[in-house]
Amino acid sequence: MVRSYTWHPPLISTFPHMAIPKSSSPLPLIEPSLSHYLLLNISMLRRLFLSSSSHRLLTHQLKLSSPRKYAYSAAHVPSLLCPSSSVPSRRILSPKVLAMAERPTHSTSSSHRHTNRLAAEHSPYLLQHAHNPVDWYPWGEEAFAEARRRDVPIFLSIGYSTCHWCHVMEVESFEDEGVAKLLNDWFVSIKVDREERPDVDKVYMTYVQALYGGGGWPLSVFLSPDLKPLMGGTYFPPDDAYGRPGLKTLLRKVKEAWDNQRDTLVKSGAFAIEQLSEALSAGADSNKLADGVSENALRLCSEQLSGTFDSEFGGFGSAPKFPRPVENNLMLYYAKKMEDAGKLGGANERQKMVFFTLKCMARGGIHDHIGGGFHRYSVDECWHVPHFEKMLYDQGQLANAYLDAFSITKDTFYSFISRDILDYIRRDMIGPEGEIFSAEDADSAETEGSTRKKEGAFYIWTSKEVEDILGQHADLFKEHYYIKPSGNCDLSRMSDPSKEFKGKNVLIERKDSSELASKYGMSVEKYSEILGECRQKLFEVRSKRPRPHLDDKVIVSWNGLVISSFARASRILNAEAEGTRFNFPVVGAEPKEYLEIAEKAAFFIRKQLYNEETRRLQHSFRNGPSKAPGFLDDYAFLISGLLDLYECGGGIDWLVWAIELQETQDALFHDREGGAYFNTPGEDPSVLLRVKEDHDGAEPSGNSVSAINLIRLASLVAGNKAEYYRQNAEHLLAVFENRLNDMAMAVPLMCCAADMLRVPSRKQVVLVGERTLKEFESMLATAHTLYDPNRTVIHIDPNSKKEMEFWEAHSSNIAVMAKNNCAADKVLALVCQNFTCSPPVTDPASLGALLSRRPSSSSA
Repeated sequence: MVRSYTWHPPLISTFPHMAIPKSSSPLPLIEPSLSHYLLLNISMLRRLFLSSSSHRLLTHQLKLSSPRKYAYSAAHVPSLLCPSSSVPSRRILSPKVLAMAERPTHSTSSSHRHTNRLAAEHSPYLLQHAHNPVDWYPWGEEAFAEARRRDVPIFLSIGYSTCHWCHVMEVESFEDEGVAKLLNDWFVSIKVDREERPDVDKVYMTYVQALYGGGGWPLSVFLSPDLKPLMGGTYFPPDDAYGRPGLKTLLRKVKEAWDNQRDTLVKSGAFAIEQLSEALSAGADSNKLADGVSENALRLCSEQLSGTFDSEFGGFGSAPKFPRPVENNLMLYYAKKMEDAGKLGGANERQKMVFFTLKCMARGGIHDHIGGGFHRYSVDECWHVPHFEKMLYDQGQLANAYLDAFSITKDTFYSFISRDILDYIRRDMIGPEGEIFSAEDADSAETEGSTRKKEGAFYIWTSKEVEDILGQHADLFKEHYYIKPSGNCDLSRMSDPSKEFKGKNVLIERKDSSELASKYGMSVEKYSEILGECRQKLFEVRSKRPRPHLDDKVIVSWNGLVISSFARASRILNAEAEGTRFNFPVVGAEPKEYLEIAEKAAFFIRKQLYNEETRRLQHSFRNGPSKAPGFLDDYAFLISGLLDLYECGGGIDWLVWAIELQETQDALFHDREGGAYFNTPGEDPSVLLRVKEDHDGAEPSGNSVSAINLIRLASLVAGNKAEYYRQNAEHLLAVFENRLNDMAMAVPLMCCAADMLRVPSRKQVVLVGERTLKEFESMLATAHTLYDPNRTVIHIDPNSKKEMEFWEAHSSNIAVMAKNNCAADKVLALVCQNFTCSPPVTDPASLGALLSRRPSSSSA
């Protein structure tokens, strides 16, 4: 294990006791979201489970030895899994895989040889498999009943629509008539979209991670008819290859084991679920954190991250490199704490790590320089060659990371990148009613009408293409983005080991613009303008290429992350200098337009995915709400987005809704006895585990976000309600005290939450005045100008009956403050902390001066 939160051993056992010979094809690298309690129990579970006679029998039949862990070799060709939990590299694809055809999301059965039950589903991923020869079922009672009736095991396959290696397994295995016959004859086969049913995915991913040391997508698990796991793994080719048995071999062996060793097999699966359930639902002995835990966790996490910092290329850890915005959150939070304590050297050191990382990412190929936004991760250490899918959860978190950097530095480099991300979302990822879509695929056809898909085809360029499109500016552009006739994927031996991108270029900035502008005898402004014009020309040509598949599913949790970034951008970007110039793909919109986008997305969720009577959310939407209920992340991330929406100038209704959602979250997910939140409501008997997730990975954990939400809500209301929120946050954090003490780097956002709870009093910025006044906008922008994660912004119009009634009911002090500081045609601001408030000020400069004052005493 290289890092405490990242599993860099390869995916060993796609089958119990499977080991891959050192001479075989490379192994995948894994970055799973492992619970602390799961980590503590892995050794025991593996020892007990893998020693069962049924697995020994299968091991003997497959002639495999005990599992071993191997270090990743960059010379190896690639892995077999999809992110975000897995870290695939690349391997040479078979002709059959290279011939992957465009598969329309909707089509009639008459145009296909096979049509199965998935044709009636709404999920893009399930629809992609609707015409496989495999007799797929969606997750549900019909499939379970069929398995019980036939007395056969279930083959469960989990993936998502933009997963490259899910596509590979579909073409190689699920379109293979021989594989389909074995599955149809001996199993009931179920397909699950992990984005539509994260609760189902969590159960079996956790099982595979615990037993075999890693996991990823596509996830393949064999179940008993009562849904207990029997064994599992990830990607399987149809026939034995890469030093691992093929799917056909495994299907035969599982069938033999089911017929001959069923009792032992079923008992081992039941035992594994029992042990995982006990480990993952543990509570706290105390409802309070022990003294010193929060301070030590924050320091320890910062030290651990600093120890993994890549001073050459940025980022924390080695290749493959994933954006993990929670790492930046922690480092900037701790730097602010050190700065307030007068420890400027330590603060600057941590800030520089974050700023350097953000710049390296923005200049790298992981950033889409032509269309904006970021790809999922880079396979090399220099952020160059990415896995090309684009995920919404990355965009929302990264936009916020660049906004934070801008609020600290006022360097427009960071504001441009945040705009670049948000403008990409606005252009390509938003539906007609303001809903925000989930992802874009890594794969696309190289030419219109082509039957072949290739990873990155939409994004890469030949040198000649650039020359033909850009003409006189081609040389300038090629030098700036390191474009070469032979291709530029040569910066690392890990970038393109199989020469998949020979002659192709992934744009990357390796030289400073001022240096190149001087070389070409022009100002930096003129040089940047030419680059922008060139990017727009390439964008127009690229727009005529076959686009990657768009997963137009709307996921509440991911929308919550993006609502936050759009809302915050609407205020923070007001600090850009007047007359700032923008170049494509940045549009240069007025910041207030971003608030409108955030509100439209929130309105869509309220209209389509929220039941006003039950006050419950549904998880996702595509051609209607999904069958799945809202999960913890949906509530937590949406509440966080709504709090940002309110604090950045949205109406009081957003705050009211956030409070309502918190009440529902508490009712559905809160463990009142043990503390913290489960990931599911626990109402679906087919979901065997309720997990208290804590790991802050590619997405933050629902518990970490919930802890911060509770602390923020406690600063917005008063009395018993505020105390209730703080007590819940304290109890939640106590559940994960061991995690904070022992593995702080796995939970950076939770470390921040623990420290926030210890802040004696959050700073409250209270604005009183009519929202229609011009001064209101400027005062609100000033309130958000400086980076301060322990600040709450409250705005109240004393002439609004609805607002006054809300504050009188929830915080009488705020209501009194509004009544006593009401002035016609003016907006008054008060800064309150430690139970005292400043005298009111009426202009942005005075408010800015108040907010810039360093605390009289602090510690770090």
